Amino acid sequence: MNKSAMKAYLLAAGLGKRLYPLTRDVPKCMAPIAGKPLLRIWLELLTSHGIEDVLINTHYLAEKVHEFARAWTTPPRLHITTEEALLGSAGTLRQNRDFVRGEEDFLVCNGDTLTDMDLGQLIQFHRMRRALVTMALFRTERPSECGIVEIDDEGQVLSFEEKPAAPRACVANGGIYVMRADVIERLPVKPVCDIGFDLLPQCLGEMYGFLWKGVLIDIGTPKSYVLAQDAWTRRMIAA
Repeated sequence: MNKSAMKAYLLAAGLGKRLYPLTRDVPKCMAPIAGKPLLRIWLELLTSHGIEDVLINTHYLAEKVHEFARAWTTPPRLHITTEEALLGSAGTLRQNRDFVRGEEDFLVCNGDTLTDMDLGQLIQFHRMRRALVTMALFRTERPSECGIVEIDDEGQVLSFEEKPAAPRACVANGGIYVMRADVIERLPVKPVCDIGFDLLPQCLGEMYGFLWKGVLIDIGTPKSYVLAQDAWTRRMIAA
C-alpha cells in the first residue's frame, strides 16, 4: 500500500433524493454500509494512504456532517464547508481553491462512492504519466447512467461522454480523481458547474484513466445501495 502526503476534497453535499426515505434523516455520505457510515469508511481509506487533510463540502443535513466532524479525533484533519446553494462538483473546487494552494496535485472523491481502491497506485499512475487529470474507472453494466470513457493501451483518455444516450463502451468514470494543481485554472466561471460536464471535456489529451477491478460503486440508487452492501459484506468476510 503506497502512501502519499496529499490533500483531498470529499464531495458530500448531494441531496440523495433517489435514496429517500433512507436519506430523510441521514445525508447520503453517511448512509450505513455494513453498519458503518460511508463517511467513516472514506476517512479510514484516505488516512491509510497518508492523506492528512480532507475538505468535506456539505449542504443537505449539513449539521449531521458537522456533528460527525466534531467527534472525529483521529487523522485526517477535517475541513468542513457548507454551501447555502449547491455549487456543483467543479464549483466546489473553484470556491475552495485555496485549500490546495501550493500543492502539486490533489485528490477529488465523490462521497457517495464506496471503494476499496489502492489510492497509492492511482496516485503513482497519475504521476508517472504527468497527467493533468487521472480518473478511476470501472466496468459497468449500465453505461447510459455513467460518464463513459474510451482509453488507449497506455490509459490515455481518447473520448469522454457524460451519460450518453448511445454508449460506445462500458468503461465508466468512477468519481475519484487525481488532479494536477493547475487544473484549477480550467474551471469554468459560472454559478454552478460540474466536473463531468464542464471540466473533463476540456482535459482531453492530458487525461488518463486508471481501471480498478475491486469495489467501486456509486450508492446513489436503491439498487446500487443494495449491491454496495453485498459487495462490502463479502469483502469483510474474505478479509
